[in-house]
Amino acid sequence: MSTTHERYYVPHDSGWPIFGALALLLIGYGAASWLTQAHGSGGVYIFWVGIALLVVMLFGWFGTVIRESTSGLYSDQLDRSFRQCMAWFIFSEVMFFLAFFGALFYARVLAVPWLGGAGNNAMTGELLWPQFDAVWPVLKTPGGTETQHMPWSGIPLINTLILLASSVTLQVAHTAIEHGNRARLKLFLGLTIVLGVVFLGFQVYEYVHAYRDLGLRLDSGIYGNTFFLLTGFHGLHVTIGAILLLVIWLRIVIKDHFTADKHFGFQAAAWYWHFVDVVWLNLFIFVYVL
Repeated sequence: MSTTHERYYVPHDSGWPIFGALALLLIGYGAASWLTQAHGSGGVYIFWVGIALLVVMLFGWFGTVIRESTSGLYSDQLDRSFRQCMAWFIFSEVMFFLAFFGALFYARVLAVPWLGGAGNNAMTGELLWPQFDAVWPVLKTPGGTETQHMPWSGIPLINTLILLASSVTLQVAHTAIEHGNRARLKLFLGLTIVLGVVFLGFQVYEYVHAYRDLGLRLDSGIYGNTFFLLTGFHGLHVTIGAILLLVIWLRIVIKDHFTADKHFGFQAAAWYWHFVDVVWLNLFIFVYVL
């Protein structure tokens, strides 16, 4: 009895991982030097050199993968491997944001009440921060700096509606690619990218408003820390997601890549975008509303 084995493509040795590791080393060292002002102002140049090398690596490495895929070298098993890798990557991103949400919940549920004398911590507040008002958000630092909280209405609510709309347009584009409707695919995927850019524009305006009008800064105590770390890292992920979708859109428009049966690159970017949307919904509820 004969057995048919599925072909599995094994790529040749590549120098891109080493190239990428060097880029990340320069980014990390440059950022640390830049923030600590070590070695004069050279840190900022090292940081941007690392960013440039990382961009070159991404174009080179993903370009190789695209050429291999369009050449028909990949099997169904390799496609499943890509899906598993993307799923694990998104899982790691979930854990990343859970750490920051954990810090937020620890501060709100445990640290703030303890500092106010809850439980057996009656002397904690007296020793560390007399007359501390144990309410969230904490709008006054021990040094006396006061700030205002960011309301959920206005820009945060608008941005929530924008991201929800972008999920709908992306789903329409996903349905279009599965049915071979290229015109609808290009239109709604492009609209998703535009909505992502609009979201980022509103977030920049919100940050300017926070610094200029509310006195809400990164150094405004635990509330400022958690607000800017959570929303800032989310904004970074929206930027990455928009870039991913833009690259996919350009591949569709210029190279006519992807078919109804083979479009994992599109799916991977869509998964990432939907993940970003879910994170924002949690941010809107736990950072802005509650």
